[in-house]
Amino acid sequence: MFDNLLPPLNEHNLPYPDTLHPIVVHFVIAMVLFAFFCDVVGYFTRNSRLFEVSWWNLFFATIAVFIAVIFGQVEAGLAMPYEVVTQTLNVHTLIGWSLSGIIATVTGWRYILRSRDPKTLPLPFLGVGALVFGLVLYQVYLGDELVWVYGLHTVPVVEATREGLL
Repeated sequence: MFDNLLPPLNEHNLPYPDTLHPIVVHFVIAMVLFAFFCDVVGYFTRNSRLFEVSWWNLFFATIAVFIAVIFGQVEAGLAMPYEVVTQTLNVHTLIGWSLSGIIATVTGWRYILRSRDPKTLPLPFLGVGALVFGLVLYQVYLGDELVWVYGLHTVPVVEATREGLL
C-alpha cells in the first residue's frame, strides 16, 4: 500500500548509497574512548584542562549516539537478517539503545561534577568510565561481527538473501 511512497532500495538494500550508521557511530566510539583517556590522564597528571576536553567529547558523543542509533535502527530494519545473524543483531541493538541512555546519564553526571568543580574528578566516575569503555569495545566487536562475519548490507549477502539462499 505504501510501497510507492518509499524510495527504491539499492544493491545494499538501502534507500541511500551506503550505510550511514557506521560513519556516525565511529565518531561516538572515538569521542567516548578519547573522553575516558583524557579523564584518566587528567586525573593522574592533575591536568584539569583535559577534563574540559573530556567534557566536550562526552557532550557531542551524547548527541551523536542518538543519531547513530536512529540510523542503526533503520539499517537493521532493512538488513534482511538471516537466522544465524538475528541474535547478534538483537544484542547489538539492545546494547546500542542502552549505551545511548548510559552515555547520556554519564554526561549528565559529568555536567553536575563539572558545575561543582571543573578541576577535579572523583575516582568512582573513572570506574564508571572504565565500564562504559568496556561496553563500547564489546559493542564495536558485535558491529564488526555483523559486517565482517555476517556481511549485513554487503552486495553478495543482499543478493543471496534476495534470491532466498540465506
